[in-house]
Amino acid sequence: MSVFAKASASRKRRGIWAGVAITATSALLLSACASGEQPAESESQGPREDQTLKIGTVLPQTGALSFLGPPEEAGVGLAVQDINEADLGVTVEVEWGDSGDPDNKAYETTVPRLLSADVNALVGAAASGVTKLFLDQAVGAGVLTFSPANTSPDFTDWDDDNLYWRTAPSDLLQGEVLGNQIAEDGVSNLGIIYLNDAYGTGLAKSLTENFEGTGGTVVASESYNAGDTSFDAQASTVLAAKPDAVAVIGFEETSTIVPTFVSAGFDGSKFYFVDGNLKQWGGDMPVSIAGSKGTTPGPKLSDDFQQRLKDYWKAENGSELEDFTYAAEAYDAVVLLALAALAANSTEGADLAAQLQEVSGGSGDGEKVDNFADAAKLILDGKKVDYDGYSGPITFDENGDPTEAAIGVYEFGDDNLHTRIND
Repeated sequence: MSVFAKASASRKRRGIWAGVAITATSALLLSACASGEQPAESESQGPREDQTLKIGTVLPQTGALSFLGPPEEAGVGLAVQDINEADLGVTVEVEWGDSGDPDNKAYETTVPRLLSADVNALVGAAASGVTKLFLDQAVGAGVLTFSPANTSPDFTDWDDDNLYWRTAPSDLLQGEVLGNQIAEDGVSNLGIIYLNDAYGTGLAKSLTENFEGTGGTVVASESYNAGDTSFDAQASTVLAAKPDAVAVIGFEETSTIVPTFVSAGFDGSKFYFVDGNLKQWGGDMPVSIAGSKGTTPGPKLSDDFQQRLKDYWKAENGSELEDFTYAAEAYDAVVLLALAALAANSTEGADLAAQLQEVSGGSGDGEKVDNFADAAKLILDGKKVDYDGYSGPITFDENGDPTEAAIGVYEFGDDNLHTRIND
């Protein structure tokens, strides 16, 4: 059984968000269908014209989250391929760009370049901390920002003129699922070490509240800063509190943090990870973490979708795709943007934003669809749609947050690679 959740939120600038676990449905299948005839007129918007939607990616090709770049870019690329092959009133063009991270600041070059190229929407960033550094710039330019991976609760009530959307759920949900999982595993006293940024502080807060809500105790919670290379002080403080387990909330530096704890005598099977560091560590983790667990947003992906992602990545880059984290969310972000362009009969940022909630099923009474081609045909026929994608039902609220999302639970084996343990 998988962990699935619904959430609701108040209007922006008054963000209140709550999650309730329910049963997940199986992964949805997509079939990209052949093109169909387009009506000459849109009943509500006058003459219909073929749309060219130009998106720019701000995804991590370098930096602390670079392991998320390939699956997210594969999701974007495969969606573009499916949309363009369908030939149903919208063509998507992509300008690829590197977000980097707050340390190397690749976004400082990428975002101005993409805005100068007159993109209609930015897809990214992966890191909440990076998006915060360019979101106001994009809003000021009237360009929509759509992230497949931002999880900071801060975006729920960001002053964004309705120009920020995401297919990843708020960390309020991941914190709930992780806290419950840790409690179910019999942990009473938990230690936390977290990155001192928007992502780390938000998730640490949510984890603490939810774990302690189960009756557990967070006996120590220590932060560190981006760029830190030594974690002896934090490890010493956390271990002095004698935790049963330690949650590590961070990125690539996890491969230094964990050995620091293990060298001090802590059991390598007693760690919990999150989406920022739940990677296939393998030999990159110098100590055994077999038995440790972690969570990351996203449903269990169908074999067909994974294979299509692999085939796309191999054809485009000549390398194997080994991770699928946020690939579905990236795919659905592009599909939703294309459907919004059709529904709006426009690719302007504000016009796209005005249609995203409706095409996701968050408003109106649209017909359920699970692929771009079928949805596009309905929209071209003047009907409303409710798109349920590979990442789940999505169903945006008025804040641009998905109100339904799955959270996967994973466990590491002897090879320091993880497998999903819930459906």
